Amino acid sequence: MLALRTLTARLVVTAVALVAIVSMLIAAITTLAIRSSLMDRLDNAVLASARRVGDGDHDRNGRTPPPNSSNQGPRTLIAVLDAPGGSSGFVLTEELEGQRELSTTALRQLDGIPVDRFVHGVELKGLGSYRVTAVPVAGGAKIVSGLPTSDVDQTVNALIGYEILLILVGVTTAAGLGTLLVRRQLRPLNEVAETAHTVSELPLSSGEIDLTERVPAHLTDERTEVGRMGAALNILLAHVESSLAARHRSEQQVRQFVGDASHELRTPLATIRGYAELSRRTPDDPLALSVALAKVETEADRMSSLVDDLLLLARLDAGRPLERSEVDVTRLLLESVVDARVLSPAHKWLLDLPEDPVTVVGDERRLHQVVTNLLGNARHHTPAGTTVTVSATTAEDGVRILVHDDGPGLPAGLAENAFERFSRGDSSRTRASGGVGLGLSLVSAISQAHGGRACVESQPGSTSFTVLLPL
Repeated sequence: MLALRTLTARLVVTAVALVAIVSMLIAAITTLAIRSSLMDRLDNAVLASARRVGDGDHDRNGRTPPPNSSNQGPRTLIAVLDAPGGSSGFVLTEELEGQRELSTTALRQLDGIPVDRFVHGVELKGLGSYRVTAVPVAGGAKIVSGLPTSDVDQTVNALIGYEILLILVGVTTAAGLGTLLVRRQLRPLNEVAETAHTVSELPLSSGEIDLTERVPAHLTDERTEVGRMGAALNILLAHVESSLAARHRSEQQVRQFVGDASHELRTPLATIRGYAELSRRTPDDPLALSVALAKVETEADRMSSLVDDLLLLARLDAGRPLERSEVDVTRLLLESVVDARVLSPAHKWLLDLPEDPVTVVGDERRLHQVVTNLLGNARHHTPAGTTVTVSATTAEDGVRILVHDDGPGLPAGLAENAFERFSRGDSSRTRASGGVGLGLSLVSAISQAHGGRACVESQPGSTSFTVLLPL
């Protein structure tokens, strides 16, 4: 039973069983047809023998004539039954004019044969199986003539023996050739299985995975069953490879995120510790104590802002729902630009708004944070005199908020990673502005939480940040 668990064994056994069944059916039908044909010939011979036996002349007194045994072959049975002189019979032997008298038991068995000119089968005691027929004769008697079925039985038995031998040879040959052919046909399936087995042995738990193993191209023809399996496995491996690559990138981003967050928190903590130590050393100097406390308060506010941003990103990553209410985007942009003009009067702030109010459904406080971060990004990273244009338009796919400036643009290669956390165009930029590289990542995360997206296009003299929000 264990051997039949393999597909090769099951296919071979099925094929051999079909060959055996078909061969036995053919043998049985052939045997029955030949036996029927031989029996028909034997019956015709019996009828012919009966006609020859009954050809004797009747005497004038109407007595039953003796049976005519001339022109009869060996082992022919001839019996006269119900004659006035009694019943008698004999079987011709191989010897010249030799006869073997029938026993009383055999005569009684033959007496039951009806006179209907049909051939009947009878098993005679001491003689075996015979095919006999009865014909009437004068005097109310009947003559029974018959031939043995031994020749037919021997021929049929020999045929059955040859058929059994041929079936055994055919089944053995089918088993051998079937095993070779099935193994050859299943060889591509084994190659696909080897590919899957090789992949299963790769360490996929962590780190960067080099998943280049694929099913060979000649086993990916989707017109065949194995080809469809190979193509499906390659698609699966491609998905697994992309997922593992995404996981590795995520792990790297988490490590980078933790490192950057630790770096950003370490600076204010060191400052607070330094000024706390200074205040401890100069408890009697009011000026030094006041400066130290002010600096501690500034760094604490900076740490609080950083922690708040990190917590917001964590909530957005966790998929926590935002507040939902109708937000007047026109008023929100107007207020944000007014605030920006106060904070940076050296920049030129322009508004390009439609006549009708632009509204969306979302979290007003978070959308205000999106606009504030975009304006703060333009304020911090463009020189004085830069023109910043803020606009909002309504389209079929939603509301577009655009913040465009004619500054120097993003550094080369930064546009693709502008919305990543702690992303900076200049690692040596001072932190006097309080920025830690989370502003644009918050813009992207809040936009996605609203079902929208954020993108940037930048070149020297033209930088555009776009936020698309669904209506």
